[in-house]
Amino acid sequence: MLWFQGAIPAAIAAAKQSGAVFVVFVAGDDEQSTQMAESWEDEKVTEASSDSFVAIKIDTKSEACLQFSQIYPVVCVPSSFFIGDSGIPLEVIAGSITAEELVNRIHKVRQMHTLKSEASVGIGSQSANLVSNPCSSFEHNNTSENSQARNVELCETPSTSPDTQSSISIGGENSGHTSPAQEASSDERVMGHQAEEDLTVKVERLTKKLEERREEKRKEEEQLIFSSIQKEIKKEIDRRKTGKEMLDYKRKQEEELTKRMLEERSREKAEDKAARERIKQQIALDRAERAARFAKTKEEVEAAKAAALLAKQAEMEAKKESSLRERSAVARIQFRLPDGSSFTNQFPSDAPLEEARQFAAQMVGNMYSNFSLATMFPRREFTKEDYRKKLLELELAPSASVVLLPAGRPAASVVQSSGGELWKFLGTVLYPFFAIWRLISNFLFTSPPPPQTSIRSATLEHTNPTASSSSENREGVRKRVLEKRGEDFKKEGKIYRLRTQDDGEDENNTWNGNSTQQM
Repeated sequence: MLWFQGAIPAAIAAAKQSGAVFVVFVAGDDEQSTQMAESWEDEKVTEASSDSFVAIKIDTKSEACLQFSQIYPVVCVPSSFFIGDSGIPLEVIAGSITAEELVNRIHKVRQMHTLKSEASVGIGSQSANLVSNPCSSFEHNNTSENSQARNVELCETPSTSPDTQSSISIGGENSGHTSPAQEASSDERVMGHQAEEDLTVKVERLTKKLEERREEKRKEEEQLIFSSIQKEIKKEIDRRKTGKEMLDYKRKQEEELTKRMLEERSREKAEDKAARERIKQQIALDRAERAARFAKTKEEVEAAKAAALLAKQAEMEAKKESSLRERSAVARIQFRLPDGSSFTNQFPSDAPLEEARQFAAQMVGNMYSNFSLATMFPRREFTKEDYRKKLLELELAPSASVVLLPAGRPAASVVQSSGGELWKFLGTVLYPFFAIWRLISNFLFTSPPPPQTSIRSATLEHTNPTASSSSENREGVRKRVLEKRGEDFKKEGKIYRLRTQDDGEDENNTWNGNSTQQM
């Protein structure tokens, strides 16, 4: 496109001088302005606007645009104005269009400009014809007598002197010579007035169209703004909804995880509690059996009956526990090694015992190359046939304690928990008397009491000679404990109690889960 390089007044003067259409392209810095500028620079557009057009390009931030917008309001950017000779916009292009559409608009504006030029030339020639022969046209168009009379009246001047009026009424030849000039001037004024009215009507119509287009453009912009706001609101609502759903999902997952952890913890607590109850019941049952076995008096018999009742209740509870154990799907096995250490693992209740043995073999490694499994209470050493049985059939579910017995070590190496119970019971009964005697001797005599080790050794030799001869290791452990213990009182918090014979064994021996001891 060949843009005019001068100012707007110079461009207007050049357009009027050449009778061309004045084109004003108002551009900005946005993307639509760039696209419209590319359309103007197209070869087809340049060829179509090569003649009959004077185009100038102004920027929205320039002073020329400010002056131009005071006369022709710039509704949007970019805008293209096609202005005719009379200063009326022939066409206004708002926004960006393609090069093909712009070429069509240019052809349309050129046709409008050509028609207006021909109309103005026709009006001038018609007025000239009216001056040369004003009455011939009326006689040619109107052949009736009434029309001829009207033509005569039109040819006459509207205001004449009395002499002229008399001359018109008397002699028609004189009046016929003076009327054509007057009629031509009158028709010229009428045609000029009509042309001005037509131009005013066109200006009003174009102004009305511009206003309508501006109103439509404003409504479209408002609609676009409203739709964009609605979209933003919808996006924000969707974003908040998605965020809320994510938070709800995370919260639900955390709640489920917490619930599973609580259930697992409650189950473990219940299993531990059940195991402790079984141990207590077994201890009570053992005590009841010992009391019933060695009872000699009526009170002891009654106590034995009460213990038997407790044992019966414990047996019923044990049956309940066994039913619960049968319903349990998981077996928790504790493996105890000869050195006192242990490890625990969970197996399916329907898994064979061989699986537990293989797990134990993996855990101990080369420490014990060959070993067997056994339980202390009830005392049972598993055979090869037992390894093919399920843990539930072997009553090892839901939990049990299994001892690893190395190969070549007899089962008698495990401490007998029930052997020598009679002598132990007698020692327990007689020991308080020795303790009272030691207290009295401490208060009455200044000399130190006999060594604790010798007294305890004598008591043990007197009460339980069979047990000391049968288990040397156990006696050695007891002696070491008695040597380390120099007080006759045992402190538990703020409570002091007398030490008994079995305190050392209870504190130092390793206890299985079924109230039996291990070396």
